[in-house]
Amino acid sequence: MPNVVELIITKRDGGALAPDELRWLVAAYTRGEVPDYQMSAFLMAAFLRGLSEAEMDALTEAMLHSGRVLDLSDVPGRTVDKHSTGGVGDKVSLILAPLVAACGVPVPMISGRGLGHTGGTLDKLEAIPGLRTDLSVAAFRRQLRELGVVMIGQTDEIAPADRKLYALRDVTGTIESIPLIAASILSKKLAEGAEALVFDVKCGRGAFMRRESDARRLAETLVGIATRAGRPAVAWLTDMNVPLGRAVGNWPEVVESLQALRGDFTGIEDLIEVTLTLAGEMLWLGGVAQTPEDGRRQARQALQNGQAFTRFCAMVQAQGGDVRVLERPDTRPDTEPAGEVRAPAEAQGYVADLDARAVGRLAVQLGAGRRVKEDPVDPTAGLVLHRKPGDPVAPGDVLATLYTRQRDRLADFQRALLAAYRFAETPPPPRSLLLARYAENQWTGVQPSAPS
Repeated sequence: MPNVVELIITKRDGGALAPDELRWLVAAYTRGEVPDYQMSAFLMAAFLRGLSEAEMDALTEAMLHSGRVLDLSDVPGRTVDKHSTGGVGDKVSLILAPLVAACGVPVPMISGRGLGHTGGTLDKLEAIPGLRTDLSVAAFRRQLRELGVVMIGQTDEIAPADRKLYALRDVTGTIESIPLIAASILSKKLAEGAEALVFDVKCGRGAFMRRESDARRLAETLVGIATRAGRPAVAWLTDMNVPLGRAVGNWPEVVESLQALRGDFTGIEDLIEVTLTLAGEMLWLGGVAQTPEDGRRQARQALQNGQAFTRFCAMVQAQGGDVRVLERPDTRPDTEPAGEVRAPAEAQGYVADLDARAVGRLAVQLGAGRRVKEDPVDPTAGLVLHRKPGDPVAPGDVLATLYTRQRDRLADFQRALLAAYRFAETPPPPRSLLLARYAENQWTGVQPSAPS
């Protein structure tokens, strides 16, 4: 049996641990045989010294096999999943999963909750009255076979080592380690049984990876681990300096997702651009499209002909959600706006910039997010942006609508949002959110493309 202290010292001094040593360490910690203080020391050593490819692969494998690994071979088709590193207004998964399933590729999606300034897919889904994300593994498999799509939270059976290690990283200053982030993500994604993976790695003010160089390293690491584990993978680097779409907050983002699922792209072209690109990759990896471009074309058609919306409604109903509010979102209780934010006198010309991180932090203050995991979330809180960079603006124009139960703090919220805006007399240069594509050890730049 390895000596924990010796393993810590080896990593502290820049040495490499053998795969068997890492597997033993993770298994012993999961069983409670290695205390938190020793695992904390190892995590900090790994944070400071890094992990080799072999160590990352072994750590991922150990976390993956700490619990149940799903076998989805009885599900018709090739299963493909997507993971986003998180951003402000990132509701892509709500549109993408049913969209790809409607095109013939099954999507087994295990998602997480929001923390800090970024939102979580589970919180958005649970804003739909009655919808359950705590399905059993048996129900998960059954729904995937029947509908081709299921979206749930991590169960106690899936990668329990990751749950323990993530909680420890959260309180020991080791969250930002790229090898540890990648092992955490891949242990869950591989355990859920997906046969191929697409990663949306966001960078900029509203992302956890603010520097593009760090985001590129994470994308390379994620694709590398997945590929070596036998899962074909593609990563896209996408811009998160400005909120994605116009809605931020759980129910507001559901409403915007319904707009997209109905084939109405008006005002949310940036959201559609990212969604169709990722869908194209998933359909290509899933074997129903000859190329990612062909997959993008099929996905656009499934949005415009209503197939994606129909599949989303079927998923919501299967998971106990009230499909009536999907047809009439305005009938959901407690969705009346609390107030508006109007453009100041100096706003003459165009919106030049909008700080995604500041908007995300405001959404948390409104009640839409959490500062720590135990915080409650108001499902209807958030905001809808009526002016984004490139839009013309004049004094008095409505910049945003705010939704919150804290109406006594409305003036503070209005000032906070105004501080996130920048105005100019001339429009800013056009921007594409698609920065680069990484696959087969190669980066490819892209040119801005029309989303519809």
